[in-house]
Amino acid sequence: MNEVKRPKKPLIYYYGIVLLCLLLFNLIAMPWLAQRRIQEVDYGTFISMTEEKDVDQVEIQDDTNTILFTDKDGAIYKTARVEDADLTQRLYNAGISFHGQEIQQTSPLLSFLLSWVLPMVIFIGIGQYMSKKLMERAGGKNSLAFGMGKSNAKVYVKSSEGIKFSDVAGEEEAKENLTEIVDYLHNPEKYKEIGASMPKGILLVGPPGTGKTMLAKAVAGEANVPFFSMSGSEFVEMFVGMGASKVRDLFRQAKEKAPCIVFIDEIDAIGKKRDGQIGGNDEREQTLNQLLTEMDGFEGNTGVIILAATNRPESLDPALLRPGRFDRRVPVELPDLKGREDILKVHARKIKVADDVDFNKIARMASGASGAELANIVNEAALRAVRDGRKCATQSDLEESIEVVIAGYQKKNAILTDKEKMIVSYHEIGHALVAARQTNSAPVQKITIVPRTSGALGYTMQVDEGNHYLMSKEEMENKIATYTGGRAAEEIVFGSVTTGASNDIEQATKLARAMITRYGMNKDFDMVALETQTNQYLGGDTSLMCSAETQREIDQKVMELVKKQHEKAAAILLDNREKLDELSYYLYEHETITGEEFMKILNG
Repeated sequence: MNEVKRPKKPLIYYYGIVLLCLLLFNLIAMPWLAQRRIQEVDYGTFISMTEEKDVDQVEIQDDTNTILFTDKDGAIYKTARVEDADLTQRLYNAGISFHGQEIQQTSPLLSFLLSWVLPMVIFIGIGQYMSKKLMERAGGKNSLAFGMGKSNAKVYVKSSEGIKFSDVAGEEEAKENLTEIVDYLHNPEKYKEIGASMPKGILLVGPPGTGKTMLAKAVAGEANVPFFSMSGSEFVEMFVGMGASKVRDLFRQAKEKAPCIVFIDEIDAIGKKRDGQIGGNDEREQTLNQLLTEMDGFEGNTGVIILAATNRPESLDPALLRPGRFDRRVPVELPDLKGREDILKVHARKIKVADDVDFNKIARMASGASGAELANIVNEAALRAVRDGRKCATQSDLEESIEVVIAGYQKKNAILTDKEKMIVSYHEIGHALVAARQTNSAPVQKITIVPRTSGALGYTMQVDEGNHYLMSKEEMENKIATYTGGRAAEEIVFGSVTTGASNDIEQATKLARAMITRYGMNKDFDMVALETQTNQYLGGDTSLMCSAETQREIDQKVMELVKKQHEKAAAILLDNREKLDELSYYLYEHETITGEEFMKILNG
């Protein structure tokens, strides 16, 4: 897409710079230049030049007790006046004019006109010409002075190199909704024939990195209509009323170029709920009110379709989400298995990959990854291939790049002692063994004890065979037991514990608490919601909504649940103690083993 660029700095900026230069020139440069024109000499030089008849005019200044004179070439000289009774006769004999005539000096009025009035007239004329040209380029005589209150929206036009819908994968439902919008803009007659009208606004919601902005760019690449793009934060100004003025100017331009599309990224910056508290952000609320009026006010916006993106839909004002403003809400969620595979193939077109790459396996290994993370995985694979001197990325490059994105690069300078290395081996095999011996657990893909830059001394990668949208209580309990398997292995083998299980403890506790407070998986509390979740797409912060007594009871239930699964993991490891030792020593020697090697030893 080609972006039509506009001047980013207001005209008043250039006025200020020119005016400052003019002041400095007149206050500093002009007096200095005038002073430089007059040469100071002694009285003897003046007498000798007079006798040699090299003086043209003389001015005797009684008030300053000085004498100004010029030579035949017009140069001006100054000397101090001394008592000289023969001065008048000497000047007369030399034929020098000295009878009250002033040396060619500019009058104060003329100097003022030339130094101040004339430059200001020229400067104002140039400014008016520039202002007129800028207003014509911005779209008419109604553009606001000095660029204040203008929308500064980026306007994209159709380009053969722009992003198309074919470049966006993994979000078929969202693409279908947006394709309908593009089709309406191209062929409005077939919709009007049946009486249908397109939604005025479409809100794209989803986690960061899922492709909301890319979908909007694809719309710009597909549509043959003007596409205005602007971030929500660009409406926020220091001066109250400027944001609302920008909204008016944006929609004025959109109406002039209708049919068109207006895209507002991160709309939650101006669309937050109005709480009515005194001392709130009046500028943001005025901007929101103006946006509400423009989207569905007294005047219709025929042919103007609004696209907006946010990852905080729960914070938006209800008036903004009602039908007539944002009629359609399009979720842009994390891609499923097929979506991840399609996204990997789209980004793999940009690099050279080997013919035997299994994108389905890579997609299963990258479970839970967003579109942006998958693009990063492909790029990391290409970089790894270049570092190793290969002409194309292989399967191993893509698998290693997943580990780089998840856990970071391998730490070259991290050297573990033999005892630490053995503890980490038992810890990771403890996770894998507990997972493998339980039903409904994902198979082990890879186990490694190579330290990573994320701080992990090792990790066990489990891969789901397919898509899972529901988790049973038994599956969640098995997952908690798998988290505790590493610590259980340390306790059984070494009789002590280390700090290596900190992340395991955090994950197990978080999952156990969610089972009790959000999923109703405890008989004592039944189906009572004890916790609410906010910022669903930004980490999912939670807050309890119960009494202090209930909170203490929840804590007790969480501890009982985690402790029970910890004991179950320890029992599994004790029943498989020989395999635990054999696998741990094998991992200690090889540092990294695959899932096939693990299962071969376990079942051997």
